[in-house]
Amino acid sequence: MGWMEIASFAVVAALLVMSPGPNGLLIAKTVPSSGRSAGFANVAGFVAAFYVHGALSILGISIILVRSAEAFWTLKMLGAAYLIWLGLRALRDAWRGLPPVPVTDASRRRAMWTAFAEGFLTNALNPKVAMFYLAAFPQFISAANGLTPSSVVDVTLLLVTIHAALNVVWFSSMIVLFARMAGLARRGSIRRWLKAVTGVVFVGFGVKLALLRT
Repeated sequence: MGWMEIASFAVVAALLVMSPGPNGLLIAKTVPSSGRSAGFANVAGFVAAFYVHGALSILGISIILVRSAEAFWTLKMLGAAYLIWLGLRALRDAWRGLPPVPVTDASRRRAMWTAFAEGFLTNALNPKVAMFYLAAFPQFISAANGLTPSSVVDVTLLLVTIHAALNVVWFSSMIVLFARMAGLARRGSIRRWLKAVTGVVFVGFGVKLALLRT
Protein backbone atom coordinates (compact mmCIF):
# COMPACT_ATOMS: atom_id res chain seq x y z
CA MET A 1 0.00 0.00 0.00
CA GLY A 2 1.42 3.34 -1.07
CA TRP A 3 1.16 6.78 0.48
CA MET A 4 -1.52 7.80 -2.02
CA GLU A 5 -3.84 5.02 -0.87
CA ILE A 6 -3.12 5.82 2.79
CA ALA A 7 -3.86 9.52 2.25
CA SER A 8 -7.07 8.69 0.38
CA PHE A 9 -8.26 6.46 3.20
CA ALA A 10 -7.36 9.15 5.77
CA VAL A 11 -9.52 11.70 3.93
CA VAL A 12 -12.50 9.35 3.78
CA ALA A 13 -12.09 8.33 7.43
CA ALA A 14 -11.73 11.97 8.54
CA LEU A 15 -14.99 12.89 6.85
CA LEU A 16 -16.69 10.00 8.62
CA VAL A 17 -15.25 10.99 12.01
CA MET A 18 -16.26 14.65 11.63
CA SER A 19 -19.79 13.92 10.48
CA PRO A 20 -22.44 14.37 13.20
CA GLY A 21 -23.29 11.15 14.98
CA PRO A 22 -23.72 9.36 18.32
CA ASN A 23 -20.01 9.63 19.24
CA GLY A 24 -19.97 13.41 19.16
CA LEU A 25 -23.28 13.56 20.98
CA LEU A 26 -21.94 11.31 23.73
CA ILE A 27 -18.96 13.64 24.20
CA ALA A 28 -21.31 16.62 24.39
CA LYS A 29 -23.30 14.84 27.09
CA THR A 30 -20.37 13.51 29.11
CA VAL A 31 -17.94 16.43 29.42
CA PRO A 32 -20.30 19.05 30.92
CA SER A 33 -21.65 16.61 33.50
CA SER A 34 -18.66 14.35 34.29
CA GLY A 35 -15.60 16.35 33.24
CA ARG A 36 -12.75 16.21 30.76
CA SER A 37 -11.33 12.90 32.02
CA ALA A 38 -14.64 11.13 31.44
CA GLY A 39 -14.68 12.55 27.92
CA PHE A 40 -11.27 11.05 27.21
CA ALA A 41 -12.56 7.77 28.65
CA ASN A 42 -15.35 7.96 26.04
CA VAL A 43 -12.70 8.38 23.34
CA ALA A 44 -10.74 5.40 24.67
CA GLY A 45 -13.93 3.37 24.33
CA PHE A 46 -14.37 4.58 20.74
CA VAL A 47 -10.82 3.49 19.90
CA ALA A 48 -11.24 0.05 21.47
CA ALA A 49 -14.41 -0.47 19.44
CA PHE A 50 -12.61 0.49 16.22
CA TYR A 51 -10.14 -2.35 16.78
CA VAL A 52 -13.02 -4.72 17.46
CA HIS A 53 -14.58 -3.70 14.13
CA GLY A 54 -11.19 -4.14 12.47
CA ALA A 55 -10.80 -7.63 13.91
CA LEU A 56 -14.31 -8.54 12.76
CA SER A 57 -13.47 -7.29 9.28
CA ILE A 58 -10.34 -9.46 9.20
CA LEU A 59 -12.33 -12.50 10.34
CA GLY A 60 -15.04 -11.79 7.80
CA ILE A 61 -17.80 -11.52 10.38
CA SER A 62 -18.77 -8.06 9.16
CA ILE A 63 -19.45 -9.62 5.75
CA ILE A 64 -21.90 -11.98 7.41
CA LEU A 65 -23.55 -9.05 9.18
CA VAL A 66 -24.13 -7.23 5.92
CA ARG A 67 -25.12 -10.26 3.85
CA SER A 68 -27.35 -11.81 6.51
CA ALA A 69 -30.52 -9.79 7.01
CA GLU A 70 -31.17 -11.44 10.38
CA ALA A 71 -27.68 -10.75 11.75
CA PHE A 72 -27.74 -7.16 10.55
CA TRP A 73 -31.22 -6.63 12.02
CA THR A 74 -30.08 -7.99 15.39
CA LEU A 75 -27.03 -5.72 15.56
CA LYS A 76 -29.07 -2.76 14.34
CA MET A 77 -31.74 -3.27 17.01
CA LEU A 78 -29.15 -3.69 19.76
CA GLY A 79 -27.51 -0.42 18.75
CA ALA A 80 -30.86 1.35 18.46
CA ALA A 81 -32.00 0.08 21.86
CA TYR A 82 -28.76 1.23 23.49
CA LEU A 83 -28.99 4.74 22.00
CA ILE A 84 -32.63 5.05 23.01
CA TRP A 85 -31.74 3.88 26.53
CA LEU A 86 -29.04 6.56 26.77
CA GLY A 87 -31.51 9.15 25.57
CA LEU A 88 -34.25 8.12 27.99
CA ARG A 89 -31.77 8.14 30.87
CA ALA A 90 -30.69 11.68 29.97
CA LEU A 91 -34.33 12.78 29.75
CA ARG A 92 -34.99 11.22 33.16
CA ASP A 93 -32.07 13.13 34.67
CA ALA A 94 -33.29 16.36 33.06
CA TRP A 95 -36.80 15.80 34.46
CA ARG A 96 -35.60 14.98 37.96
CA GLY A 97 -32.93 17.66 38.08
CA LEU A 98 -30.52 15.42 39.97
CA PRO A 99 -28.22 17.27 42.40
CA PRO A 100 -24.44 17.03 41.93
CA VAL A 101 -22.94 13.83 43.35
CA PRO A 102 -20.00 14.27 45.79
CA VAL A 103 -16.75 13.39 44.05
CA THR A 104 -14.67 10.66 45.68
CA ASP A 105 -11.87 8.47 44.36
CA ALA A 106 -14.26 5.52 44.10
CA SER A 107 -16.96 7.52 42.29
CA ARG A 108 -14.34 8.98 39.94
CA ARG A 109 -13.11 5.49 39.02
CA ARG A 110 -16.68 4.32 38.44
CA ALA A 111 -17.32 7.37 36.25
CA MET A 112 -14.24 6.59 34.15
CA TRP A 113 -15.23 2.96 33.61
CA THR A 114 -18.82 3.96 32.87
CA ALA A 115 -17.66 6.56 30.33
CA PHE A 116 -15.33 4.02 28.69
CA ALA A 117 -18.13 1.45 28.47
CA GLU A 118 -20.54 4.01 27.01
CA GLY A 119 -18.00 5.02 24.38
CA PHE A 120 -17.22 1.39 23.53
CA LEU A 121 -20.84 0.31 23.24
CA THR A 122 -21.88 3.40 21.27
CA ASN A 123 -19.25 2.63 18.64
CA ALA A 124 -19.31 -1.18 18.77
CA LEU A 125 -23.08 -1.40 18.33
CA ASN A 126 -23.09 0.93 15.34
CA PRO A 127 -23.55 -1.21 12.19
CA LYS A 128 -22.66 1.79 10.01
CA VAL A 129 -19.06 1.52 11.23
CA ALA A 130 -18.92 -2.16 10.26
CA MET A 131 -20.41 -1.31 6.87
CA PHE A 132 -17.82 1.44 6.38
CA TYR A 133 -15.00 -0.98 7.09
CA LEU A 134 -16.53 -3.57 4.82
CA ALA A 135 -16.90 -1.05 1.99
CA ALA A 136 -13.60 0.78 2.42
CA PHE A 137 -11.09 -1.89 3.36
CA PRO A 138 -11.35 -4.05 0.19
CA GLN A 139 -10.86 -0.99 -2.01
CA PHE A 140 -7.63 0.06 -0.30
CA ILE A 141 -6.28 -3.40 0.43
CA SER A 142 -6.85 -4.56 -3.15
CA ALA A 143 -4.82 -1.59 -4.37
CA ALA A 144 -1.69 -3.43 -3.22
CA ASN A 145 -0.95 -6.54 -5.29
CA GLY A 146 0.46 -9.75 -3.96
CA LEU A 147 -0.66 -9.37 -0.36
CA THR A 148 -0.13 -12.37 1.86
CA PRO A 149 -2.60 -13.18 4.67
CA SER A 150 -0.24 -11.70 7.23
CA SER A 151 0.22 -8.50 5.21
CA VAL A 152 -3.56 -8.18 4.90
CA VAL A 153 -3.73 -8.18 8.69
CA ASP A 154 -0.94 -5.58 8.85
CA VAL A 155 -2.65 -3.28 6.35
CA THR A 156 -5.99 -3.64 8.12
CA LEU A 157 -4.42 -2.75 11.48
CA LEU A 158 -2.74 0.26 9.84
CA LEU A 159 -6.05 1.53 8.48
CA VAL A 160 -7.79 1.00 11.82
CA THR A 161 -4.97 2.85 13.59
CA ILE A 162 -5.28 5.79 11.18
CA HIS A 163 -9.03 5.88 11.74
CA ALA A 164 -8.56 5.68 15.53
CA ALA A 165 -5.91 8.44 15.50
CA LEU A 166 -8.19 10.78 13.55
CA ASN A 167 -10.93 9.96 16.02
CA VAL A 168 -8.67 10.87 18.97
CA VAL A 169 -7.61 14.19 17.42
CA TRP A 170 -11.13 15.28 16.49
CA PHE A 171 -12.89 14.31 19.69
CA SER A 172 -10.05 15.56 21.89
CA SER A 173 -10.62 18.96 20.30
CA MET A 174 -14.30 18.66 21.13
CA ILE A 175 -13.47 17.74 24.73
CA VAL A 176 -11.27 20.82 25.13
CA LEU A 177 -14.06 22.99 23.70
CA PHE A 178 -16.73 21.57 25.98
CA ALA A 179 -14.40 21.70 28.99
CA ARG A 180 -13.94 25.44 28.45
CA MET A 181 -17.71 25.77 28.55
CA ALA A 182 -17.99 23.58 31.65
CA GLY A 183 -18.50 26.49 34.04
CA LEU A 184 -21.61 27.58 32.17
CA ALA A 185 -22.80 24.01 31.66
CA ARG A 186 -22.65 23.23 35.39
CA ARG A 187 -25.40 25.77 36.11
CA GLY A 188 -28.50 23.83 37.08
CA SER A 189 -30.86 25.17 34.42
CA ILE A 190 -28.28 24.89 31.63
CA ARG A 191 -27.33 21.37 32.71
CA ARG A 192 -30.96 20.22 32.65
CA TRP A 193 -31.46 21.84 29.25
CA LEU A 194 -28.36 20.08 27.84
CA LYS A 195 -29.52 16.73 29.19
CA ALA A 196 -32.98 17.23 27.72
CA VAL A 197 -31.60 18.13 24.29
CA THR A 198 -29.06 15.29 24.21
CA GLY A 199 -31.74 12.88 25.42
CA VAL A 200 -34.10 13.82 22.59
CA VAL A 201 -31.32 13.59 20.00
CA PHE A 202 -30.11 10.21 21.30
CA VAL A 203 -33.64 8.84 21.10
CA GLY A 204 -33.89 10.27 17.59
CA PHE A 205 -30.63 8.60 16.54
CA GLY A 206 -31.87 5.32 18.00
CA VAL A 207 -35.18 5.49 16.13
CA LYS A 208 -33.38 6.44 12.92
CA LEU A 209 -31.02 3.48 13.30
CA ALA A 210 -33.93 1.13 14.00
CA LEU A 211 -35.62 2.28 10.79
CA LEU A 212 -32.42 1.95 8.74
CA ARG A 213 -32.92 -0.44 5.85
CA THR A 214 -30.31 -3.01 4.92
